[in-house]
Amino acid sequence: MTLGLSPDELALQARAREFSQSVVRPRGAAIDREEQYPWDIVRALTDAKFVGMTIPLEYGGQGRSFLDTVLVIEEMAKSCTVTARIVVETNMGAISTVMAYGGEAQKRRAAELVLSGDKPAICITEPDAGSDAAAMTTRADKRGDVYVINGRKHWITGGGVSRLHLIFARVYDERGEELGIGGFLAVRDEAKGLRVVRREPTMGLRGMPEGELEFEDLEVPAAMALVPPSGFRRGFADLMNAYNSQRVGAGTVAMGIAAGALDHAVDWTKSREQFGRPIAEFQGLQWMLADMQTQLTAARLMLYAAARSRGPGGSSPPRRRSASSTTRCRCLVHAGTRATSRSSAWRATCACSPSGAAPRRCCAPSSPQRCSAGNCRRPATATSRPPPGPWQRSKAPYLPRVRGRSAPRSGAGWGLPSANL
Repeated sequence: MTLGLSPDELALQARAREFSQSVVRPRGAAIDREEQYPWDIVRALTDAKFVGMTIPLEYGGQGRSFLDTVLVIEEMAKSCTVTARIVVETNMGAISTVMAYGGEAQKRRAAELVLSGDKPAICITEPDAGSDAAAMTTRADKRGDVYVINGRKHWITGGGVSRLHLIFARVYDERGEELGIGGFLAVRDEAKGLRVVRREPTMGLRGMPEGELEFEDLEVPAAMALVPPSGFRRGFADLMNAYNSQRVGAGTVAMGIAAGALDHAVDWTKSREQFGRPIAEFQGLQWMLADMQTQLTAARLMLYAAARSRGPGGSSPPRRRSASSTTRCRCLVHAGTRATSRSSAWRATCACSPSGAAPRRCCAPSSPQRCSAGNCRRPATATSRPPPGPWQRSKAPYLPRVRGRSAPRSGAGWGLPSANL
Protein backbone atom coordinates (compact mmCIF):
# COMPACT_ATOMS: atom_id res chain seq x y z
CA MET A 1 0.00 0.00 0.00
CA THR A 2 1.34 3.43 -0.94
CA LEU A 3 -1.07 5.28 1.43
CA GLY A 4 -1.15 8.30 -0.86
CA LEU A 5 2.62 8.77 -1.06
CA SER A 6 4.07 10.46 -4.14
CA PRO A 7 6.75 8.82 -6.32
CA ASP A 8 9.38 11.09 -4.72
CA GLU A 9 8.26 10.09 -1.22
CA LEU A 10 8.25 6.40 -2.14
CA ALA A 11 11.79 6.74 -3.53
CA LEU A 12 12.96 8.41 -0.31
CA GLN A 13 11.29 5.69 1.75
CA ALA A 14 13.00 2.96 -0.31
CA ARG A 15 16.40 4.66 0.07
CA ALA A 16 15.91 4.94 3.84
CA ARG A 17 14.86 1.27 4.03
CA GLU A 18 17.98 0.13 2.19
CA PHE A 19 20.19 2.29 4.47
CA SER A 20 18.46 0.94 7.57
CA GLN A 21 18.88 -2.69 6.58
CA SER A 22 22.47 -2.45 5.32
CA VAL A 23 24.06 0.14 7.65
CA VAL A 24 21.96 0.45 10.80
CA ARG A 25 20.64 -3.06 11.50
CA PRO A 26 24.06 -4.72 11.85
CA ARG A 27 24.92 -2.16 14.57
CA GLY A 28 21.59 -1.93 16.41
CA ALA A 29 22.14 -4.54 19.11
CA ALA A 30 25.73 -3.43 19.79
CA ILE A 31 24.67 0.21 20.24
CA ASP A 32 22.21 -0.81 22.94
CA ARG A 33 24.60 -3.26 24.59
CA GLU A 34 27.60 -0.92 24.70
CA GLU A 35 25.55 2.14 25.77
CA GLN A 36 27.68 4.38 23.56
CA TYR A 37 26.46 7.12 21.27
CA PRO A 38 26.88 5.84 17.67
CA TRP A 39 29.11 8.46 16.08
CA ASP A 40 29.75 6.14 13.12
CA ILE A 41 26.01 6.03 12.39
CA VAL A 42 25.83 9.81 12.73
CA ARG A 43 28.53 10.21 10.07
CA ALA A 44 26.72 7.75 7.79
CA LEU A 45 23.40 9.60 8.26
CA THR A 46 25.11 12.90 7.47
CA ASP A 47 26.72 11.53 4.32
CA ALA A 48 23.36 10.07 3.22
CA LYS A 49 21.70 13.49 3.84
CA PHE A 50 19.19 12.16 6.35
CA VAL A 51 19.96 15.00 8.79
CA GLY A 52 18.79 18.57 8.31
CA MET A 53 16.25 17.52 5.68
CA THR A 54 13.67 20.07 6.89
CA ILE A 55 16.13 22.97 6.97
CA PRO A 56 15.25 25.42 4.17
CA LEU A 57 17.37 25.46 1.03
CA GLU A 58 18.74 28.94 1.73
CA TYR A 59 20.44 27.61 4.87
CA GLY A 60 21.95 24.55 3.20
CA GLY A 61 19.15 22.08 3.89
CA GLN A 62 16.82 20.24 1.52
CA GLY A 63 13.56 22.01 2.35
CA ARG A 64 11.76 18.69 2.80
CA SER A 65 8.47 18.20 4.62
CA PHE A 66 7.78 16.58 7.98
CA LEU A 67 6.17 13.69 6.10
CA ASP A 68 9.51 13.01 4.38
CA THR A 69 11.13 12.91 7.81
CA VAL A 70 8.46 10.55 9.16
CA LEU A 71 9.14 8.11 6.31
CA VAL A 72 12.85 8.02 7.17
CA ILE A 73 12.26 7.77 10.93
CA GLU A 74 10.01 4.72 10.57
CA GLU A 75 12.57 2.81 8.53
CA MET A 76 15.37 3.61 11.02
CA ALA A 77 13.20 2.64 14.01
CA LYS A 78 12.69 -0.82 12.51
CA SER A 79 16.42 -1.45 13.03
CA CYS A 80 17.59 0.85 15.85
CA THR A 81 15.65 3.24 18.07
CA VAL A 82 18.70 5.38 18.87
CA THR A 83 19.28 6.01 15.14
CA ALA A 84 15.59 6.89 14.75
CA ARG A 85 15.82 9.41 17.60
CA ILE A 86 18.85 11.02 15.97
CA VAL A 87 16.85 11.48 12.75
CA VAL A 88 13.95 12.95 14.76
CA GLU A 89 16.05 15.54 16.54
CA THR A 90 18.14 16.59 13.56
CA ASN A 91 14.97 17.35 11.58
CA MET A 92 12.28 18.21 14.14
CA GLY A 93 11.90 19.73 17.59
CA ALA A 94 14.58 22.27 18.46
CA ILE A 95 15.70 22.87 14.88
CA SER A 96 12.06 23.39 13.82
CA THR A 97 11.65 25.96 16.60
CA VAL A 98 14.74 27.87 15.52
CA MET A 99 13.66 27.85 11.88
CA ALA A 100 10.19 29.07 12.86
CA TYR A 101 11.14 31.94 15.21
CA GLY A 102 14.90 32.44 15.02
CA GLY A 103 16.71 35.40 13.57
CA GLU A 104 18.95 35.15 10.55
CA ALA A 105 22.14 34.59 12.56
CA GLN A 106 20.41 32.02 14.79
CA LYS A 107 19.11 30.04 11.81
CA ARG A 108 22.48 29.97 10.10
CA ARG A 109 24.31 28.89 13.25
CA ALA A 110 21.79 26.16 14.04
CA ALA A 111 21.79 24.92 10.43
CA GLU A 112 25.59 24.79 10.38
CA LEU A 113 25.71 22.61 13.50
CA VAL A 114 22.89 20.25 12.50
CA LEU A 115 24.14 19.73 8.95
CA SER A 116 27.52 18.76 10.39
CA GLY A 117 25.83 15.98 12.40
CA ASP A 118 24.99 17.65 15.72
CA LYS A 119 21.80 16.53 17.45
CA PRO A 120 20.34 19.60 19.22
CA ALA A 121 19.18 19.25 22.82
CA ILE A 122 16.06 21.00 24.05
CA CYS A 123 16.13 21.83 27.75
CA ILE A 124 12.70 22.14 29.39
CA THR A 125 12.31 19.50 32.13
CA GLU A 126 13.68 20.29 35.60
CA PRO A 127 14.32 18.05 38.64
CA ASP A 128 11.32 19.50 40.48
CA ALA A 129 9.26 20.56 37.49
CA GLY A 130 8.58 17.94 34.85
CA SER A 131 6.09 19.16 32.27
CA ASP A 132 4.75 21.84 34.66
CA ALA A 133 6.01 25.02 33.05
CA ALA A 134 4.51 27.12 35.84
CA ALA A 135 6.94 25.51 38.29
CA MET A 136 10.04 26.25 36.15
CA THR A 137 12.79 27.83 38.26
CA THR A 138 15.63 28.28 35.73
CA ARG A 139 15.94 32.01 35.16
CA ALA A 140 17.56 34.29 32.61
CA ASP A 141 18.40 37.78 33.91
CA LYS A 142 19.03 40.59 31.46
CA ARG A 143 22.33 42.35 32.09
CA GLY A 144 23.23 44.77 29.36
CA ASP A 145 23.49 42.93 26.06
CA VAL A 146 23.56 39.43 27.60
CA TYR A 147 21.25 37.15 29.54
CA VAL A 148 22.72 35.33 32.54
CA ILE A 149 21.13 31.90 33.03
CA ASN A 150 21.11 29.94 36.29
CA GLY A 151 19.29 26.69 37.05
CA ARG A 152 19.15 22.95 36.37
CA LYS A 153 17.54 20.79 33.70
CA HIS A 154 16.88 17.06 33.95
CA TRP A 155 16.31 14.18 31.50
CA ILE A 156 17.93 16.10 28.67
CA THR A 157 18.23 13.81 25.65
CA GLY A 158 21.72 14.05 24.24
CA GLY A 159 23.22 15.55 27.38
CA GLY A 160 26.98 15.34 26.94
CA VAL A 161 26.95 14.68 23.17
CA SER A 162 24.80 17.56 21.87
CA ARG A 163 26.47 20.88 21.13
CA LEU A 164 23.48 23.11 20.36
CA HIS A 165 21.15 23.61 23.33
CA LEU A 166 17.77 25.35 23.29
CA ILE A 167 17.24 26.35 26.93
CA PHE A 168 13.86 27.42 28.29
CA ALA A 169 14.00 29.82 31.22
CA ARG A 170 12.01 32.49 33.00
CA VAL A 171 13.07 35.90 31.70
CA TYR A 172 13.66 38.91 33.97
CA ASP A 173 14.51 42.42 32.85
CA GLU A 174 17.19 44.59 34.43
CA ARG A 175 14.70 45.82 37.04
CA GLY A 176 13.94 42.27 38.16
CA GLU A 177 10.45 42.14 36.66
CA GLU A 178 9.41 38.83 35.11
CA LEU A 179 8.63 39.02 31.40
CA GLY A 180 7.60 35.42 30.71
CA ILE A 181 9.34 32.30 29.42
CA GLY A 182 11.80 32.40 26.55
CA GLY A 183 14.24 30.19 24.68
CA PHE A 184 18.00 30.73 24.51
CA LEU A 185 20.58 29.16 22.22
CA ALA A 186 23.88 28.06 23.73
CA VAL A 187 26.66 25.92 22.24
CA ARG A 188 28.51 23.53 24.53
CA ASP A 189 32.27 24.14 24.70
CA GLU A 190 31.71 27.69 23.51
CA ALA A 191 29.50 28.93 26.34
CA LYS A 192 31.05 29.00 29.82
CA GLY A 193 28.73 27.91 32.59
CA LEU A 194 27.04 24.90 30.91
CA ARG A 195 27.95 21.70 32.72
CA VAL A 196 26.79 18.07 32.46
CA VAL A 197 26.19 16.89 36.03
CA ARG A 198 25.48 13.20 35.41
CA ARG A 199 24.05 10.68 33.03
CA GLU A 200 20.91 8.77 33.98
CA PRO A 201 20.79 4.98 33.48
CA THR A 202 17.92 3.88 31.23
CA MET A 203 16.18 0.60 30.41
CA GLY A 204 16.00 1.24 26.67
CA LEU A 205 17.56 3.62 24.14
CA ARG A 206 20.77 3.04 26.06
CA GLY A 207 22.96 4.41 23.29
CA MET A 208 21.32 7.84 23.71
CA PRO A 209 22.47 9.64 26.89
CA GLU A 210 19.86 11.22 29.16
CA GLY A 211 21.58 13.75 31.38
CA GLU A 212 21.18 16.40 34.02
CA LEU A 213 22.58 19.81 33.14
CA GLU A 214 23.54 22.73 35.35
CA PHE A 215 23.74 26.36 34.25
CA GLU A 216 25.86 28.56 36.48
CA ASP A 217 26.12 32.17 35.36
CA LEU A 218 25.80 31.01 31.74
CA GLU A 219 26.05 34.14 29.59
CA VAL A 220 24.02 34.09 26.38
CA PRO A 221 24.16 37.09 24.03
CA ALA A 222 20.82 38.86 23.60
CA ALA A 223 21.11 38.06 19.89
CA MET A 224 20.78 34.36 20.79
CA ALA A 225 17.44 34.83 22.59
CA LEU A 226 14.62 33.13 20.69
CA VAL A 227 11.72 35.57 20.82
CA PRO A 228 8.50 34.72 18.92
CA PRO A 229 6.34 37.56 17.53
CA SER A 230 4.11 37.49 20.63
CA GLY A 231 7.11 38.24 22.86
CA PHE A 232 8.16 36.59 26.11
CA ARG A 233 4.73 36.92 27.73
CA ARG A 234 3.20 34.29 25.46
CA GLY A 235 6.48 33.00 24.14
CA PHE A 236 6.33 29.59 25.79
CA ALA A 237 3.11 28.64 23.99
CA ASP A 238 4.47 29.78 20.62
CA LEU A 239 7.78 27.99 21.09
CA MET A 240 6.01 24.78 22.09
CA ASN A 241 3.75 25.00 19.03
CA ALA A 242 6.85 25.03 16.84
CA TYR A 243 8.31 22.21 18.91
CA ASN A 244 5.24 20.01 18.35
CA SER A 245 6.82 18.41 15.31
CA GLN A 246 8.97 16.51 17.82
CA ARG A 247 5.83 14.78 19.11
CA VAL A 248 5.06 13.49 15.62
CA GLY A 249 8.61 12.19 15.43
CA ALA A 250 8.38 10.45 18.81
CA GLY A 251 5.14 8.77 17.77
CA THR A 252 6.78 7.62 14.55
CA VAL A 253 9.63 6.01 16.50
CA ALA A 254 7.09 3.96 18.46
CA MET A 255 5.24 3.06 15.27
CA GLY A 256 8.50 2.06 13.58
CA ILE A 257 9.38 -0.24 16.46
CA ALA A 258 6.00 -1.93 16.07
CA ALA A 259 6.50 -2.22 12.31
CA GLY A 260 9.90 -3.83 12.81
CA ALA A 261 8.44 -6.25 15.35
CA LEU A 262 5.69 -7.22 12.90
CA ASP A 263 8.27 -7.83 10.16
CA HIS A 264 10.17 -10.14 12.51
CA ALA A 265 6.95 -11.93 13.48
CA VAL A 266 5.97 -12.54 9.86
CA ASP A 267 9.44 -13.85 8.99
CA TRP A 268 9.38 -16.16 12.02
CA THR A 269 5.99 -17.63 11.20
CA LYS A 270 7.22 -18.43 7.69
CA SER A 271 10.35 -20.21 8.89
CA ARG A 272 9.08 -21.92 12.07
CA GLU A 273 7.43 -25.29 11.41
CA GLN A 274 5.10 -27.34 13.58
CA PHE A 275 3.09 -30.42 12.66
CA GLY A 276 4.92 -30.63 9.37
CA ARG A 277 4.15 -27.15 8.04
CA PRO A 278 5.02 -23.45 8.68
CA ILE A 279 3.05 -21.97 11.56
CA ALA A 280 2.05 -19.13 9.20
CA GLU A 281 -0.52 -21.54 7.77
CA PHE A 282 -2.42 -21.76 11.06
CA GLN A 283 -5.49 -19.58 10.98
CA GLY A 284 -5.21 -18.49 14.61
CA LEU A 285 -1.79 -16.94 13.99
CA GLN A 286 -3.03 -15.37 10.75
CA TRP A 287 -5.75 -13.60 12.74
CA MET A 288 -3.17 -12.27 15.19
CA LEU A 289 -0.94 -10.97 12.40
CA ALA A 290 -3.92 -9.39 10.62
CA ASP A 291 -4.92 -7.58 13.83
CA MET A 292 -1.35 -6.33 14.24
CA GLN A 293 -1.25 -5.02 10.68
CA THR A 294 -4.63 -3.30 11.10
CA GLN A 295 -3.52 -1.43 14.21
CA LEU A 296 -0.18 -0.58 12.64
CA THR A 297 -1.81 0.84 9.50
CA ALA A 298 -4.19 2.92 11.61
CA ALA A 299 -1.25 4.38 13.56
CA ARG A 300 0.68 5.02 10.34
CA LEU A 301 -2.26 6.86 8.76
CA MET A 302 -2.70 9.07 11.82
CA LEU A 303 1.00 9.97 11.84
CA TYR A 304 0.99 10.66 8.10
CA ALA A 305 -2.01 12.95 8.57
CA ALA A 306 -0.27 14.80 11.41
CA ALA A 307 2.94 15.17 9.38
CA ARG A 308 1.01 16.38 6.32
CA SER A 309 -0.64 19.13 8.38
CA ARG A 310 2.55 21.16 7.99
CA GLY A 311 4.56 21.62 4.85
CA PRO A 312 8.28 22.32 4.35
CA GLY A 313 9.67 24.73 6.91
CA GLY A 314 6.51 24.51 9.00
CA SER A 315 4.38 26.19 6.34
CA SER A 316 0.80 25.22 5.66
CA PRO A 317 0.73 22.54 2.95
CA PRO A 318 -1.05 23.24 -0.36
CA ARG A 319 -4.60 21.98 -0.38
CA ARG A 320 -5.29 19.06 -2.65
CA ARG A 321 -8.57 19.29 -4.56
CA SER A 322 -10.11 16.22 -6.07
CA ALA A 323 -10.84 16.28 -9.80
CA SER A 324 -14.40 15.18 -9.06
CA SER A 325 -15.03 17.79 -6.37
CA THR A 326 -18.27 19.73 -6.59
CA THR A 327 -18.02 23.43 -7.45
CA ARG A 328 -20.48 26.29 -7.25
CA CYS A 329 -21.71 28.18 -10.28
CA ARG A 330 -20.61 31.80 -10.38
CA CYS A 331 -23.51 33.06 -12.49
CA LEU A 332 -25.56 35.82 -10.90
CA VAL A 333 -28.88 34.07 -11.44
CA HIS A 334 -27.86 30.51 -10.55
CA ALA A 335 -25.22 31.31 -7.93
CA GLY A 336 -26.44 28.45 -5.77
CA THR A 337 -26.43 25.81 -8.51
CA ARG A 338 -23.96 22.97 -7.93
CA ALA A 339 -22.18 21.42 -10.87
CA THR A 340 -21.01 17.85 -11.19
CA SER A 341 -19.72 15.79 -14.07
CA ARG A 342 -22.94 13.75 -14.07
CA SER A 343 -24.99 16.80 -15.04
CA SER A 344 -22.69 18.03 -17.80
CA ALA A 345 -24.87 16.49 -20.53
CA TRP A 346 -27.47 19.20 -20.16
CA ARG A 347 -25.55 22.03 -18.50
CA ALA A 348 -23.82 24.68 -20.57
CA THR A 349 -20.23 25.83 -20.51
CA CYS A 350 -19.72 28.81 -18.20
CA ALA A 351 -17.10 31.48 -18.76
CA CYS A 352 -17.07 32.37 -15.06
CA SER A 353 -14.09 30.09 -14.55
CA PRO A 354 -10.98 31.59 -12.95
CA SER A 355 -8.54 33.15 -15.37
CA GLY A 356 -6.37 30.56 -17.05
CA ALA A 357 -8.55 27.62 -16.01
CA ALA A 358 -10.72 25.46 -18.19
CA PRO A 359 -14.36 26.64 -18.41
CA ARG A 360 -16.71 24.99 -15.94
CA ARG A 361 -19.85 23.25 -17.12
CA CYS A 362 -22.08 24.65 -14.46
CA CYS A 363 -24.71 27.09 -15.83
CA ALA A 364 -28.18 25.74 -16.45
CA PRO A 365 -29.20 26.26 -20.13
CA SER A 366 -32.53 27.66 -19.02
CA SER A 367 -30.87 30.55 -17.23
CA PRO A 368 -30.70 33.97 -18.89
CA GLN A 369 -27.35 34.95 -20.32
CA ARG A 370 -26.42 36.90 -17.22
CA CYS A 371 -22.97 35.81 -16.15
CA SER A 372 -20.47 37.63 -13.95
CA ALA A 373 -17.97 37.19 -16.78
CA GLY A 374 -20.53 38.45 -19.29
CA ASN A 375 -20.62 35.32 -21.39
CA CYS A 376 -22.52 32.05 -20.85
CA ARG A 377 -22.28 29.81 -23.92
CA ARG A 378 -25.02 27.24 -24.43
CA PRO A 379 -24.81 24.07 -26.49
CA ALA A 380 -26.83 24.06 -29.71
CA THR A 381 -28.97 21.19 -28.42
CA ALA A 382 -29.79 22.79 -25.12
CA THR A 383 -33.40 22.62 -24.00
CA SER A 384 -35.31 24.65 -21.48
CA ARG A 385 -35.03 21.89 -18.88
CA PRO A 386 -32.99 18.76 -18.29
CA PRO A 387 -34.10 15.51 -19.92
CA PRO A 388 -36.29 13.47 -17.60
CA GLY A 389 -34.49 10.93 -15.49
CA PRO A 390 -35.76 7.42 -14.89
CA TRP A 391 -37.39 8.52 -11.63
CA GLN A 392 -39.38 11.15 -13.56
CA ARG A 393 -40.77 8.69 -16.11
CA SER A 394 -42.58 6.67 -13.48
CA LYS A 395 -46.31 7.02 -12.95
CA ALA A 396 -45.80 8.24 -9.41
CA PRO A 397 -42.67 10.43 -9.37
CA TYR A 398 -41.29 11.76 -6.15
CA LEU A 399 -42.65 15.16 -5.13
CA PRO A 400 -40.76 16.77 -2.27
CA ARG A 401 -42.46 18.43 0.66
CA VAL A 402 -42.70 22.20 0.34
CA ARG A 403 -42.08 24.18 3.52
CA GLY A 404 -43.34 21.38 5.75
CA ARG A 405 -46.61 20.72 3.85
CA SER A 406 -47.34 17.31 2.38
CA ALA A 407 -47.98 16.89 -1.35
CA PRO A 408 -51.62 16.91 -2.51
CA ARG A 409 -53.24 13.52 -1.93
CA SER A 410 -54.58 12.85 -5.43
CA GLY A 411 -54.01 9.80 -7.60
CA ALA A 412 -53.18 6.25 -6.62
CA GLY A 413 -50.31 4.67 -4.78
CA TRP A 414 -48.67 7.19 -2.40
CA GLY A 415 -51.27 9.85 -3.19
CA LEU A 416 -48.96 11.67 -5.62
CA PRO A 417 -50.06 13.21 -8.95
CA SER A 418 -49.43 11.03 -11.95
CA ALA A 419 -48.30 13.83 -14.27
CA ASN A 420 -44.59 14.01 -15.07
CA LEU A 421 -42.73 16.83 -13.40
